[in-house]
Amino acid sequence: MKTIYLTLLFIASSFYAFSQVQVGDKAPDFELLNTDGKTVSLSDFKKQDGVIVIFTCNHCPYAKFYEKRIIDLDKKYKSQKYPVVAINSNDSTNYKTDGYSFMVEKNYKFPYLLDNKGVYAKYGATKTPHVFLLKKTGKDFEIAYIGSIDDSPQDANEVKEKYLELAIEAIKNGEKPKYASTKAIGCGIKPFK
Repeated sequence: MKTIYLTLLFIASSFYAFSQVQVGDKAPDFELLNTDGKTVSLSDFKKQDGVIVIFTCNHCPYAKFYEKRIIDLDKKYKSQKYPVVAINSNDSTNYKTDGYSFMVEKNYKFPYLLDNKGVYAKYGATKTPHVFLLKKTGKDFEIAYIGSIDDSPQDANEVKEKYLELAIEAIKNGEKPKYASTKAIGCGIKPFK
């Protein structure tokens, strides 16, 4: 019995490891409910040069520390064809404030999507916040950067390196980002069961 259990555990963990995207991979599509009551999919952004996908939530202290920075990223880069799309993968039975009605109250000017379909697993997102910068390549989007927004998960005044912004600027200039990936720091995602 123990051997069967360990075999199943190995298969499950292998599937999870292989389902995670890497820099250079095609970005998985999604179709999720937005806070405006409409569904949003990655294909809705086909006229953009890229998309800043951020897995986040309402309750996590790190997500709260980054909230204004995420809003500012959208303000800065939406007009440059790199809009923000935030995705909340947390089941609100774990944390009530991650529920859809609380998401709506945020009143973000960018899509804030409820992930009850496990999109986080397709991307390999594990933290809130966890960033995936996508760049347009032909008809598809490709993963260009994975990780953290910057090097200061708590205090915005202590930021020395803006990893995500450096990656966006490099891509816009036809260059490879200085950092292809960094470690995402935040609360663990508590997915729907």
